[in-house]
Amino acid sequence: MTEAFVAYLWRLQYFDQRGLATTAGAPLRVLAPGRPNPHAGADFAEAQIELDGLRWAGAVEIHLRTSDWLRHGHQQNQAYDQVVLHVVWQNDLPGPLLRTDGSAVPLLELKPRTAPHLAEQFQLLQTSPTTIACAPQLPQVGPLTVASMFDKALAQRLERKARLVLAQLAQLRGDWEETAYHVLLANFGFKTNTEAFARLAQALPYRVLRKHTDSPAATEALLLGQAGWLPHPNGPPPDDYLQARQAEYLHLAHKYDLAPHQLGRHLWKLLRLRPANFPPVRLAQLAALLHRQPQWFAQLKAAASLPTAQALFAATQSDYWRQHYLPGQPAAAPLGGLGKTSQQNLLANTAVPLLAAYSLHTGEATYLDRAVAFLEQLPAERNHLTQQWAALGQTARHAAEAQAQIELINEFCLPKKCLACQIGAALVRPKANKNAPDAPR
Repeated sequence: MTEAFVAYLWRLQYFDQRGLATTAGAPLRVLAPGRPNPHAGADFAEAQIELDGLRWAGAVEIHLRTSDWLRHGHQQNQAYDQVVLHVVWQNDLPGPLLRTDGSAVPLLELKPRTAPHLAEQFQLLQTSPTTIACAPQLPQVGPLTVASMFDKALAQRLERKARLVLAQLAQLRGDWEETAYHVLLANFGFKTNTEAFARLAQALPYRVLRKHTDSPAATEALLLGQAGWLPHPNGPPPDDYLQARQAEYLHLAHKYDLAPHQLGRHLWKLLRLRPANFPPVRLAQLAALLHRQPQWFAQLKAAASLPTAQALFAATQSDYWRQHYLPGQPAAAPLGGLGKTSQQNLLANTAVPLLAAYSLHTGEATYLDRAVAFLEQLPAERNHLTQQWAALGQTARHAAEAQAQIELINEFCLPKKCLACQIGAALVRPKANKNAPDAPR
């Protein structure tokens, strides 16, 4: 049992209210359960009750046991003097609890008034061995409820990602192009090298790089050099290409004082990557992308269709990196540019959060609508999380549903927030037959 379950029962009034009374025997009527309080203080604010014929307005505190009030030190905290009702699952103290002024706090015990099947169903979800706790009971939930929760999860995911972008925007002094550069680079790591690419964005600010995006050679030199992928000046003589990029980088690194922030090659991961995904190849593709469209975010804002937006991620690296997968190491076969699947991945994880953030920042709903429309036109991601939903007959039809499924597992299923999920809540509710012996009234 958890406090969240008790709060759930109180919020929805899922308990027998016939002859409702406090543990001291005072007649009680709930006029308004109040609103959940996400801040410090009691769990519910603006509640209204009628106690022994008198109307009270104030806060409601939720605990598993009465003694939790003492354990949390509320009896010494004046902030809890506004509590008009203490709601617990089980009363484990013989006497009343007192506020700081010595007055008694009315107490309501819910366990004797809660239908047994509600507690049993909640425990079943909480102790389920499957990642999706409701998996065995999902067929009992209506398709509209499932679809509605998918919509809610997608909206939550977009807002959460948008707020992360806005936090970066604040750190970067409101520069949207610089912010887009940071988001783009982190996603260019394609999970395996996300951290290294994110560190590169910090080590090589876009305000420096964009001064040279008109030159493909300088753009490559800055990205490869600052990432630590160009040969050391005192090392063996490199080939002509590397020698030219090395000289260009040393000149620009000195000009912008970049050397102290240069990344070490040890930060980059190669294990289990195909040569086409090796970091130097990705960096060369990134250089081609930024050279072709230095005002990348401005072009993203203007992209009204999916093909136009996806074209922003089309990037074919220079000749050298079509023939090499590491500095000085030729590839067995020519390497292609950024593939369609990679472009779609970047569109879903870079363009969509940026558009959602811009919509939240400006209040212009058009950009959020466009972000959702892009996801609904992109193919669904297939991974170990979406496959679990597919096994339950919920195969994602497009990227929007796949993103919702991923969000549900990560933010609801894994932390066991079943009651905050419409699917879980649909399973933990009073029976439809109000005349059933254990149905709360």
